[in-house]
Amino acid sequence: MIETKVRTQTTPNPNAVKFILNKDVKASGKISFTDPASCEHVPLAHGVLEISRVVQVHLFENVITVTQDGDATWVSLSPLVIALIKERIDTHDAFFESLTDVRPELPPELQEIDDILGRTVRPALQMDGGDLVITGKEGRYLKIAYQGACGGCPSSTTGTLNAIESVLRQEYDPDIIVVIDESVESLDSFSPFG
Repeated sequence: MIETKVRTQTTPNPNAVKFILNKDVKASGKISFTDPASCEHVPLAHGVLEISRVVQVHLFENVITVTQDGDATWVSLSPLVIALIKERIDTHDAFFESLTDVRPELPPELQEIDDILGRTVRPALQMDGGDLVITGKEGRYLKIAYQGACGGCPSSTTGTLNAIESVLRQEYDPDIIVVIDESVESLDSFSPFG
């Protein structure tokens, strides 16, 4: 059995840290959890969310991004997260499915937007331990929800949002307005298109 190695990396969000493993935690797709009840089928994520002060866990490839409420220090929190990861990773199933994995395809208009974001914006967000998902479009208003380190990050509501809007205005529609969908709390149970 390969020894589990975990290293930490800060993100632009002071309340979120990436835990990078030498093993996959999500073999395909990505998922964020904010409620332990929504991830009982994923004991690794469930355990991290049960650590005091943790408010979100985001799984993507070999990265677990943990977001805290801002009332803890990473010096005290990181060892707890690392210990839990090492305790549960050998029984963790990186191929688990979630509702976001089986979500119906986006309508063609939103798929075009998602493809643009996947090529331009999403790689930078993923490098910072986060991501985004399109939650809907009404007229010229595109709704998105942030995942991982991007959720609650001060720059996500200003600079990042402006960058997303700028890219989409150049490549899709010069009149599009991008807004954060505050109604989305857990993307594991969110399915706007089916």
